[in-house]
Amino acid sequence: MAQVLEFKLPDLGEGLTEAEIVRWLVKVGDVVAIDQPVVEVETAKAMVEVPCPYGGVVTARFGEEGTELPVGAPLLTVAVGEPAAEPEGSGNVLVGYGTQAPAARRRRVRAGTAGLDGQARRPGTASTGPHARVHAPAPAATPAATQPATQAPAPAEGPVPVISPLVRKLARDNGVDLRRLAGSGPDGLILRADVEDALRAGAGRVRTAEEPVVPTTAAAPAGGEPAVRAPAAAPRAEAGVRVPLKGVRGAVADKLSRSRREIPDATCWVDADATELMRARTAMNAAGGPKISLLALLARICTAALARFPELNSFVDTQAREIVRLDQVHLGFAAQTERGLVVPVVRDAHARDAESLTAEFARLTESARAGTLTPGELTGGTFTLNNYGVFGVDGSTPIINHPEAAMLGVGRIVPKPWVHEGELAVRQVVQLSLTFDHRVCDGGTAGGFLRYVADCVEQPAVLLRTL
Repeated sequence: MAQVLEFKLPDLGEGLTEAEIVRWLVKVGDVVAIDQPVVEVETAKAMVEVPCPYGGVVTARFGEEGTELPVGAPLLTVAVGEPAAEPEGSGNVLVGYGTQAPAARRRRVRAGTAGLDGQARRPGTASTGPHARVHAPAPAATPAATQPATQAPAPAEGPVPVISPLVRKLARDNGVDLRRLAGSGPDGLILRADVEDALRAGAGRVRTAEEPVVPTTAAAPAGGEPAVRAPAAAPRAEAGVRVPLKGVRGAVADKLSRSRREIPDATCWVDADATELMRARTAMNAAGGPKISLLALLARICTAALARFPELNSFVDTQAREIVRLDQVHLGFAAQTERGLVVPVVRDAHARDAESLTAEFARLTESARAGTLTPGELTGGTFTLNNYGVFGVDGSTPIINHPEAAMLGVGRIVPKPWVHEGELAVRQVVQLSLTFDHRVCDGGTAGGFLRYVADCVEQPAVLLRTL
């Protein structure tokens, strides 16, 4: 008689608590292999195919397409063979699911431990029963603020410490060997931030066991149970509509709040005469061939400016107290969609010409509107270009896309009175703003960057001279 195992919706590593079933990839009666994708779900970040850690026959599915399920809710059940036999596991552990490691290496995780995103997990969401999370034996508990990073998993054997499908896909898409990473989560758990750290370091530098890791979760009381706050007084009932802060809006709120907490930002701005840039674009498009977008020309100007002012293509490693300057420019750009604001990333923007940039901007924008951007297309940016002029506004002081160091904002381009060659004329004027992390540079560097961008906008030949 077959043993039936229940597969629950895993923690997808984004700090989210629910996902919507978009499409089932299997039906009852299908035979599934270990790590075969069984359902496509949508989180606040992206569409994700969720693999099943068991191999066997699907005996039940839970939830119709369009249903939103919380993390830990049953997805499906699988009959995996004779009950006396140990069910086969993949070795790549989903959050809340173990592989078939020896029983001596298993232990349950108490409610209140950290999830993949480094946030404290709610009581009751930790897995229990025969498929509890697998970790290597840990030493006696130490205060969370001083506990050192655990050793990286052995590169040749043993399962990779618990990772979510999103983290695994991010690593796989970017060629990061997870067995070379030492996780910063509890008991060496590999977090999304660990993979992103490796990517920012060129996938060559990985955190070693000697480097200190400061967990982001609060220390639990000595008894190991999560601290319980006294309930606050219930707010007075007011007339109005309550909108849940979840999904894309909730994810954006969390990221912007983190940026405001951690980054001491400053903003400088300048008006520029964009008449010659607009004429240059018109001439380029009149020559035949693929049309060149204004955003692509601004991106070319950005990458040229970052080559001259590399301080702004960086991030701050707060644990090491180091500024990490990056060699490659992965350019993010703000895109407004029906699901909310997202920031797709153009990889290696510094190596692309205006035609390639135009095509990539168009592809990513279409994917953003369709809600099909992958996690790899939404992460790893090193600098952001924000064209808020499309909303009909002149200026803004945007919040930096953490953990980047700067963002260039571009307002609308409109006819305005302007002194040109000593005479008053009507010119196409744009306001440019730069919001930057004051830890990575001072105002002189930020002003030099912005002035160079403005010079290229006013006189595109400046850009040609520096290429």
